[in-house]
Amino acid sequence: MGLGDIADSLTRRIEGLGASAHGALFEPVIRLGVTGLSRAGKTVFITALVANLLARARMQGLAARRDGRIEAVFLQPQPDMTVPRFDFEAHLAALAGPEPRWPASTSSVSELRLSFRVRPAGLLSGLRRARIVHLDIVDYPGEWLLDLSLLDLSYGDWSSRVLERIAARPQAAPFFEALAAADPAARRDEPAAKALAEAYTAYLRQAREAGLSDCTPGRFLLPGDLAGSPALTFAPLPRPAGRSPRGSLWRLFEARFEAYKAEVVRPFFRAHFAGIDRQVVLVDVLEAIHAGPAALEDLRRALADTLTAFRPGRNAWLARLLRGRRVERILFAATKADHLHHSQHARLAAITEALLAEARSRADFAGAETRAMAIAALRATTEETHEHEGRTLACVRGTLLDGRNAALYPGELPRDPARLLAPAREGAEKWLDADYRIMRFAPAPLTGAPGEGLPHIRLDKAAEFLFGDRL
Repeated sequence: MGLGDIADSLTRRIEGLGASAHGALFEPVIRLGVTGLSRAGKTVFITALVANLLARARMQGLAARRDGRIEAVFLQPQPDMTVPRFDFEAHLAALAGPEPRWPASTSSVSELRLSFRVRPAGLLSGLRRARIVHLDIVDYPGEWLLDLSLLDLSYGDWSSRVLERIAARPQAAPFFEALAAADPAARRDEPAAKALAEAYTAYLRQAREAGLSDCTPGRFLLPGDLAGSPALTFAPLPRPAGRSPRGSLWRLFEARFEAYKAEVVRPFFRAHFAGIDRQVVLVDVLEAIHAGPAALEDLRRALADTLTAFRPGRNAWLARLLRGRRVERILFAATKADHLHHSQHARLAAITEALLAEARSRADFAGAETRAMAIAALRATTEETHEHEGRTLACVRGTLLDGRNAALYPGELPRDPARLLAPAREGAEKWLDADYRIMRFAPAPLTGAPGEGLPHIRLDKAAEFLFGDRL
């Protein structure tokens, strides 16, 4: 490399640093990560959030909107040309069309940039011009987030943990039958390896359908262009006695587990996750309660593992320029609050808080601010009461996926979350004193004025917690 090349390279680096500093100081960027565990409504959340920020009539809980400081909000081309754009327009058309329907869920990373022109607050606000603040929304599957916990595990540790956890689950019975016929110390055989990987993947699919949350490796469920690759062709094995020989099935799966971490998990962390400074994790707590104590306990463990993947702490602008970001605020949002009467929303939030007790203490200790909230990004029901056997039941009414209109009384959540968490931790097979029911509603036709935004429950308060301070 000649002197001219070196000088040119240095010039580009200095210009890049100058552009980064200018952007951080004068057009700051908020990187908001959005993920969800097992059908929690991630696509709907992002679509409703963007639609309501563009319209803002229903966003009074966002202080900058309430104070009249937001002059304009507009979509911009995303800065990363290599990441797919979140298809906001198509998803909004599905939710807000004449025959509304839930949009198809996304199965990979996507991004969207929303820019705000905001007037400053304070005594000298009249002397300063409005500024631009960018909100980069990073959408990624929750299954991939759980994979980050694998980075600190060896193949042997992961195998032992998984096999112990799933031993009593009926969904895992076919996998254990296939495992019984395999010898981890035997010479590696590709057809046998493929059969075990397929049996384990089939278990993961059934576990997810049963409402269980801990389904790693996540790419087994959402393989994309990695389908059939060696990095996705392994399964947990019982540790063989003594040292496993070279060329054994154990050594093959151990190498593929390490390749999965190196070639799949770490690149995702570096390319997308490590740049996030605000995060929302959407959680379908009602579905877990409906599925039973085992599903609720599995969700509690998954949430605890989730926070180990974050790098919580407070950002300093210089540290953000030089060393990367650390997650400052994490919102755990219990979705589908519209499936409950508003009188039970506080109980749903309290149960979510209790599920997070262990995980939150880690994040709070490290300096990140965390919060649990019951929300509905798109409200699909109305509330009503019914008299039944001398009792007044608080119900919700909506259109079911099959087109029928129905009123639902889902059961009453306990005031004390321990009444759910204790039997879940103790391994109870079912709830002894209640029957929690759930129905799946279709989105309701919009009845508001054009440009008013989408009806929601506490989406504005979620936005205020996540990025209101930066507006």
